[in-house]
Amino acid sequence: MEEYAAYLRKSRADLEAEAHGEGDTLLRHEKTLFELAKKKNIQLTAIYREIVSGETIAARPQMQQLLQEVELGKWAGVLVMEVERLARGDTIDQGIVAQAFKYSNTKIITPMKTYDPSNEFDEEYFEFGLFMSRREFKTINRRIQRGRVASAKEGKFLGATAPYGYNRIKLLQDKGYSLEINEEQARIVRLIYKLYVHGEELPDGKRVRLGCTRIAKKLDSMGLRPVNQRHWAKTSIQDILKNPAYAGLIRWAYRKRVKQVVDNTVKIKEYRDNNPILVKGLHEAIIDEDSWNKAQLIMTGRFNPPLKGDATLKNPLSGIVYCSKCGSLMTRLGPNKHNAYSSLKCTTPYCDNISSPLDLVENVILDSLEIWLAGYKFQMVNQIQAELYKTSITDKEAILKDLSSQITKLNNQLDKTFEFLEQGVYGVEVFQERRQKITEQINTLEESKITLAEELKGLNKRQIQYNDLIPRIEHVIEVYYHVEVIAERNELLKDILEKVTYLKLQPNKKGQRDNANFTIELYPKTHL
Repeated sequence: MEEYAAYLRKSRADLEAEAHGEGDTLLRHEKTLFELAKKKNIQLTAIYREIVSGETIAARPQMQQLLQEVELGKWAGVLVMEVERLARGDTIDQGIVAQAFKYSNTKIITPMKTYDPSNEFDEEYFEFGLFMSRREFKTINRRIQRGRVASAKEGKFLGATAPYGYNRIKLLQDKGYSLEINEEQARIVRLIYKLYVHGEELPDGKRVRLGCTRIAKKLDSMGLRPVNQRHWAKTSIQDILKNPAYAGLIRWAYRKRVKQVVDNTVKIKEYRDNNPILVKGLHEAIIDEDSWNKAQLIMTGRFNPPLKGDATLKNPLSGIVYCSKCGSLMTRLGPNKHNAYSSLKCTTPYCDNISSPLDLVENVILDSLEIWLAGYKFQMVNQIQAELYKTSITDKEAILKDLSSQITKLNNQLDKTFEFLEQGVYGVEVFQERRQKITEQINTLEESKITLAEELKGLNKRQIQYNDLIPRIEHVIEVYYHVEVIAERNELLKDILEKVTYLKLQPNKKGQRDNANFTIELYPKTHL
């Protein structure tokens, strides 16, 4: 006896309908397909329920399993609500589905029509249906994205989960959601910003600003717990400090996704957009604007908390050198009864990273910077020759512009093929042939454009580094010891260094003060 399977998957429209209380879509569809099977005297052996939502076959495990069995000829037919439920992905996915059913001679049975792959007209109708569903999907997706952007600009919250410190609430008499302060969690958020921006007060009255790792340990020691976790993580603290929602802002399109072809496989690359939508939200802020701005400046290394009274900066390495063991900022310890000189030390309790004379660390950093620059210049000269790169960049920019122009023309041609189909100028066969040819050309050009854009980005980055970074570092090395004001030395180093890490495992022996038996690692700002 012939065996049949059923495939169930929710569409976007189904999800919206469920949100309005119309019940579980899969259950309703399952009932419909059972009635269809009974009417056609078909024995249903298996039902594949796609629970996850995915545009491509790669994102739908149930579809992958079904296709493997279809290719092996296991099923005489597959029952589905519409052919569009099988494949609404790109042209490649649609081709995989069409080919699997065609060569295995597996029927597709819907409440409206039965598609027999051995029938030429059914095959054309099936392929055309898949193509039109893809076009509809893109139209719906564009509309959804425009709606999301509009909602974000209105200050609505678009995320599925509220940030820590807030509850997600439905807007009254309006579509969409906003945020409501969860006071119990908000109290912890305020404490995190206070420790990070203003620091913790010590018994002697001084304040020490805490980094993300130390804040996490501090919260754990206070018995304060994050949601669904036993301990606070450094990354959780960083996310809270970076999230503009706490300042009453809505950020959207912060992360972008781009499809790329790698080893003949379409992969999605995610990157941060430096120009996201950032607007005033409908929700109330937990953190005041001044504290939020200072936190962002501290994270990017462009801000030092103000000194008390009329004190002047005495540490040229302030905000630059970090402990390799615990990750905390190293600080200056002035002359005392043990040492007649200033030292650079880690202030974290129980951290055993050994201190060194401040001026010795300063000298080693400048010497190491000079060595690093020599190696970097050698590397850059070998990678690029200025004139060759200028020509290469110019050529690639021209090619990129030409590719964009060609893609625009092909898209216009594609639109005309639909017009000709609607007007009866093209038959279905001619339309499919023209559409497929133009689509393949567009896909090829898009892939070339992505590859070229990445190459151009790399070339421009190297050119900027060659023209800007190297002279800036050379200038710092040249003038550093001629600058008398410590604060100005500090600014010179911060202009070219992200940070420096420091590690010392053995103390100096008596009389060997100038023995630089420590290790430093430079992190120059090569992304200028």
